[in-house]
Amino acid sequence: MGGALLGNWMRASDTFTVIDPALESVPDGAELVREMQELSGRAFDVIVIAVKPQLIDAVMPAYSAMLAQTGYTLSIAAGCEIARIKSAMGDVPVVRVMPNLPAAIGKGVSAVCGSADASDVHLAHASAMMERTGTVVTVADEDKIDRFTAIAGSGPGYIFEFARSYVDAAIELGFTKTEARAMVLDMIEGTIAMARSSQEELSELRNSVTSKGGTTAAGRNALNGDGDLSALLKGTLDAAYARALELK
Repeated sequence: MGGALLGNWMRASDTFTVIDPALESVPDGAELVREMQELSGRAFDVIVIAVKPQLIDAVMPAYSAMLAQTGYTLSIAAGCEIARIKSAMGDVPVVRVMPNLPAAIGKGVSAVCGSADASDVHLAHASAMMERTGTVVTVADEDKIDRFTAIAGSGPGYIFEFARSYVDAAIELGFTKTEARAMVLDMIEGTIAMARSSQEELSELRNSVTSKGGTTAAGRNALNGDGDLSALLKGTLDAAYARALELK
């Protein structure tokens, strides 16, 4: 995820140095170094934590001395709480970010939460970075990060599963896989675009395409006439949120 975000982050004037002994290349304009020792004597305004959470305690303390006096640490490590990051980095200001997968193509939704000592400048800079990858939601505490994870962090997985099931159903109605995939994805994309361009409530848009006694009414009744879909989605988010708490 760090590599995917980097390409979007570099659309602004910030400069980036990437430390990775195994990486072959980075986007044009970024600096790639293999070992921390190559950065001796340098200080950075932001240190981005983009390693696996289980590596933070072992890897990150060595980098704490490289943070500029007015700098902060930005973490995209999933499930890693601010207190743990501060412990590893020497009690510096921390901004924790939870991006979702579409951030890789600039269409993501990311939650941002700062430690108590993170300044407005730190939060504004972190938010500006993430805005290059899509929409940013600033949350007041880390519990909201966990709730965000259940909704938007994990959300692409639910949408992919819905689309996959929809494509399979279209194939059962006689279309090829290629035809079904194109129809379903284009239909979803067009529907979302229409919702974004309208000031109407989603329920009103839903009703506008549903004629009494028509095909949409029949299909919608099968989909959620008994409220099972609404209950299923609520259960989905509750399960994801509960798991996020377990993983802390």
